[in-house]
Amino acid sequence: MLDLVEPRLRPMRILCCSAAMAIALSAGAQADGISSYGTPGLIDMPSATTPRDGTLTWTTSHLSDHTRNTLHFQITPRLSGVFRYSILNGYFPPNGDLKDRSFDLHYQFRDESTFFPALAMGLRDFGGTGIFGAEYLVASKHFYDNRLTLTGGIGWGRLGSYGSFSNPLSVFGDRFDHRPGFTGIEETGRVSFNRFFRGDAALFGGIEYQASQRLRLAVEYSSDAYTEEVKRMGFEHRTPLNFGLDYRTTKNLTFNAFVIGGAQAGFGFTYVIDPRAPQFPGGIERNPPALMPPADISALGWKAGDIDSSRPRLSRALKAQGLELESYAESGATARVVLANPTYPNTAEALGRAARVMANTLPATLSAFEITLTVQGMPTSRSTFRRADLHALETAWDGSWQSFVRADIADAPTRLAPDAGIYPRLDWALTPYYSTELFDPDNPLRIDVGAQASLQYTLAPGLSLTAIMRQKAFGTLDQSIRLSDSVLPHVRSDAALYDKFSGPRVSILTADYLFRPAPALYGRLSAGYFEAMFAGVSGELLWYPQGSRLALGAELNYLGQRDPESRLDLTDYRVASGHLSAYYDFGQGYRGEIDAGRYLARDWGATISFDREFDNGFRVGAFFTLTDVSFDDFGEGSFDKGIRLSIPISWLSGEPGRGALSQTVRPIQRDGGARVEIANRLYEQVRVTNESEMQNQWGKFWR
Repeated sequence: MLDLVEPRLRPMRILCCSAAMAIALSAGAQADGISSYGTPGLIDMPSATTPRDGTLTWTTSHLSDHTRNTLHFQITPRLSGVFRYSILNGYFPPNGDLKDRSFDLHYQFRDESTFFPALAMGLRDFGGTGIFGAEYLVASKHFYDNRLTLTGGIGWGRLGSYGSFSNPLSVFGDRFDHRPGFTGIEETGRVSFNRFFRGDAALFGGIEYQASQRLRLAVEYSSDAYTEEVKRMGFEHRTPLNFGLDYRTTKNLTFNAFVIGGAQAGFGFTYVIDPRAPQFPGGIERNPPALMPPADISALGWKAGDIDSSRPRLSRALKAQGLELESYAESGATARVVLANPTYPNTAEALGRAARVMANTLPATLSAFEITLTVQGMPTSRSTFRRADLHALETAWDGSWQSFVRADIADAPTRLAPDAGIYPRLDWALTPYYSTELFDPDNPLRIDVGAQASLQYTLAPGLSLTAIMRQKAFGTLDQSIRLSDSVLPHVRSDAALYDKFSGPRVSILTADYLFRPAPALYGRLSAGYFEAMFAGVSGELLWYPQGSRLALGAELNYLGQRDPESRLDLTDYRVASGHLSAYYDFGQGYRGEIDAGRYLARDWGATISFDREFDNGFRVGAFFTLTDVSFDDFGEGSFDKGIRLSIPISWLSGEPGRGALSQTVRPIQRDGGARVEIANRLYEQVRVTNESEMQNQWGKFWR
């Protein structure tokens, strides 16, 4: 619930959010140059280098009436992806501006060696309007202790517009001779396979010189003639030689200045964020008390079986560590507890602290500790630790790994009954919120700011009522005057109408029941107002065995559309939707998901998602959805697609916390491929307590 933006609200918050956070975020040093396109390169031309694996790079560059904002992510050591938002003032004479969204891919297929350069290929603007559409093959080689870099390559499309010659790939067929042009706005968003490496080609190249640790100089021979900018915007292009310099003010912030075409001066900045380098490495939470010697525990005279004394003592100690005790019992020499973890994003850290607290507060004759973790009262996993192992491994050099090997982690389809007084329970919060609307051609960024009241009333394990209300204080979302032209049911394209509602608005009002129908199975039943635009009933089942990389789910919903002019009324639109889902953990933080079924506009299809998640919870991902709605009927953008970013609050503050700032970045959202937003979908709720997930993060068990 800490996503401060409505789930439907679209992307470009990343434009302001990334820059605003830049001052606070730690990042890795930039190893090579970043071009004005926000990708590895010289000035405008690409290079075959790659930033550090996993880094996010934000670049803004301004040239005359042309501004580019680029988010670059190094997906793997060789593969990177880009989302770019560009504004070209006066592109449609006399006064029309072009606001363009585009995606790039860059792949380094050969590393640099002693005698051979690095080799890479790339696609620019392969799914947008094609304004920047280009493909390239490029080589880069470092010399003189990496201070001098030579780059050369061949480009097609926009990178084949100056000094061009017949396509050398024509030896493979005359289909490479001609490059189809852009036919209209209805073509945006489609992957233009028929343009790749087609048409005339041209050579480009350049030299980079690292004059000091802070200063980089570059000169390039550009194969981009800026043809459309010259024709439409009065851009001057006198020479193919471009000149630039970068000055790095900090290890992560670099300012750029350059001259393009011999007549146009530009400037910008690049900011690099390393998800593996939080502001406070390791966190700033207080360490738990060290384990007391067994002899000292024995001397206290605590007796096994004295539940009335042990339970409050244990509850107070767990509460001091940010954990909530729901049940306590003893079975022979084993102490059994049921815990809620509202504090630690790393489940292994919660287990480690709980085990040490139990060793310090329970009778010495209890030799084993069984800890059942819950999600909103529903049991998920059960971990058992031997007291002797805790004492033996607390200071061992490989204590984290050994503690994982010796722990017994199993499924928990049942749980102890909650202790008296635990349920019902009321939790509430009053926080600020902000919502953004992005890529409106009339105003690319609109924002609302206000107050949000959240309430959760948990009646019994797994059964809860949730309400979230919002009151806008100020903002510009209600100023949009654009009307939907969609030929599909308006399940998302009328979003602007919902922003015009004044007064307090109910964002979420639901009843939820999470339960365990059988081992390895999880269930959810929900009813109410799920989001700003839809209400109804929903049911879900998830199969997810402990230790498994694969999970399978099924969801079925019956929904009604909310009236944009009312707090709680519904329109006449009804839809049954649902999906079959498969989730797979590929290891090393890479995770894939396929959701196939029926969407809100009654279209059928599938969504494919791929995410990279770091051990600290920082996540970057991408997705696309294809349904039986044709590209023409979908409208601008052709199909739903985008990237998503989730930054844990703990990554920013160093304090432990389960919340995150999350944003989905879509070039544009239409009605096709739209899915209802539901807060308690099971996979994200339970995966952090699965053995396969805990193993990846067990290094914080002794934190």
